[in-house]
Amino acid sequence: MKQGWHTVTEESVLFLSIAKWVVLASIIGSIVGITSSLFLKILSSSLVLTSGFSYSYLFLPIALFLSNLIIYYISPDSEGHGTEKVISAIHRRGGDMRFRVVPIKLVATIITLASGGSAGKEGPCAQIGAALSSCIAKLCRFSQEDRKKLVICGISAGFSAVFGTPIAGAIFGVEVLFVGSLMYGVLLPSFVAGMVSYQVASLMGIPYDYVAINLIPSFSPKLFLLIVIIGCLFGIISVIFIKILETGNYWSKKITLWPPLKGFIGGIVLVVIGWGISTDYLGLGLETIEATLHGQDVIWYAAIIKMITTAITLGFGGSGGILTPIFFVGVTSGSLLGSLMGLPIETMAAIGLVSLLAGAANTPLAACILAVELFGPEIATYATISAVISFLMTGYHSVFPSQVLAFSKAPGILVKTGQEVEGTEIHMDYKTRKVFGRGRHIVKQQFKRFWRKR
Repeated sequence: MKQGWHTVTEESVLFLSIAKWVVLASIIGSIVGITSSLFLKILSSSLVLTSGFSYSYLFLPIALFLSNLIIYYISPDSEGHGTEKVISAIHRRGGDMRFRVVPIKLVATIITLASGGSAGKEGPCAQIGAALSSCIAKLCRFSQEDRKKLVICGISAGFSAVFGTPIAGAIFGVEVLFVGSLMYGVLLPSFVAGMVSYQVASLMGIPYDYVAINLIPSFSPKLFLLIVIIGCLFGIISVIFIKILETGNYWSKKITLWPPLKGFIGGIVLVVIGWGISTDYLGLGLETIEATLHGQDVIWYAAIIKMITTAITLGFGGSGGILTPIFFVGVTSGSLLGSLMGLPIETMAAIGLVSLLAGAANTPLAACILAVELFGPEIATYATISAVISFLMTGYHSVFPSQVLAFSKAPGILVKTGQEVEGTEIHMDYKTRKVFGRGRHIVKQQFKRFWRKR
């Protein structure tokens, strides 16, 4: 009798827990879907307004000056790309975020992107959604653990509302916090929040672009080897992108001037790049991403210039996300590799997009699911192999330095798990070489014995 009573009680508790998080995640998804949609509509109107003026990028010095000014004096938490600030808040402050982040992040991002700053729109949506979730949790006096869960739901909902990929958005929210680990306890709320946010945004008229990649080469050993090599190259490109971003932050900190003035200087550099090279590497770059995914060739240095303009924009006070620039670098570098290796450009561009996401953000599972949601299941096999290899090849680097290491990517590299990527000390385990050498010696002995018996 007692055992039966405990069973009933256990199932009841589990059911109530599920019901609780379905309701809470639905509320968060609805709120984030509405706020993200409003942000995207305002941003779209701003871009239409400025696109009528061919030289709108000339206002970049003033735009970065204003973005720095309002962030520096009103909400320093709104600085940089939003997702990184959310990760930092979860790990360091139990998900505690201020409400002032919402309006300041919205205004600073629109100023940055409308004038031509090189950044994305997903980071602000994630940060705005996370800040609203944190405020709701504080108003309802939830525990710190529940507040962190709601903030993670805000990340997933923001990602889903921007890209129209609810499954990838949910996985991204629970995967981006750690390198090599998933928070299964937040899986259900994240899925619900992502799905609801996507549906709300769709009902509010947010358009989504999906590109069906139909030109998929037939499998062959040669193609498999090329995909492995390409995955390694995407990992190296991810590291280069991360290092360029770190260089931008380094030089920004080294210049000891009033922050708004530094933003003005960064804006001048961006104007010079737009005037001297091309304005294609400023702004969101969605036109280039779409054209490349449809097979259009791009100049070989497109990815490098985009890395530089993004590093300057975010390093010198611009506000925006990092994932859209990652997509730009991924498709353009994928197009280049496809041309060099004689593979379909649109296929390699799609693989490059998800591989750079997996490598630079350390989110291979979200990248693999994103490939299916954006490009169709036919590309999944090749995209998955390349994305996972890129993730491993990137090592212990990330565009989100507040990510916490949860595992070692290779037995020959010693790292301390449980610490953030930023400041991680890496040591080589030279004993591993002896192990590998002894292993080869044993294999040779076994082969000789086998051959003698034959």
